[in-house]
Amino acid sequence: MIAYKLIHLLAVLAWVGGMFFAYTMLRPAAAEALQPAGRMRLWNAVLHRFFNWMWAAIGLILITGFYLIYKYGGIAHVAAHVHSMLVLGLLMMVIYCYAFFGCYVPFSLHVAKKRWEEAEAQWVRIRRLIVLNLALGLLIIIAVEIVMAG
Repeated sequence: MIAYKLIHLLAVLAWVGGMFFAYTMLRPAAAEALQPAGRMRLWNAVLHRFFNWMWAAIGLILITGFYLIYKYGGIAHVAAHVHSMLVLGLLMMVIYCYAFFGCYVPFSLHVAKKRWEEAEAQWVRIRRLIVLNLALGLLIIIAVEIVMAG
């Protein structure tokens, strides 16, 4: 069971850590160093890689999370913080899917067609969703840590 917990934690860290890095370090650096066209090309390349890795991370989070719930006796027998983690995690996944299908796919098409204003508008939407998911991810981590430490 320790392997499942470790895989679960590593996938969560990749997802939340990736959003933290992108928002707090890469975003301001790109804004300082690049003109809009170059910035949109950079974000298209970064997001392409990020989304590919995160599909795998989300799959691992779901598989290991539901397996751990099963091993602890099922959803009716796990602690309240697990229910909260599950609900917030599923919400994050819905936001992620919207960010990918509703924002990134059009963003990538705008970048390919060199429609920089339209790409920038989609990037703003993606950025806001990253902030929302980052906040939810950090909230889950903090809440679980508080429960586990207490």
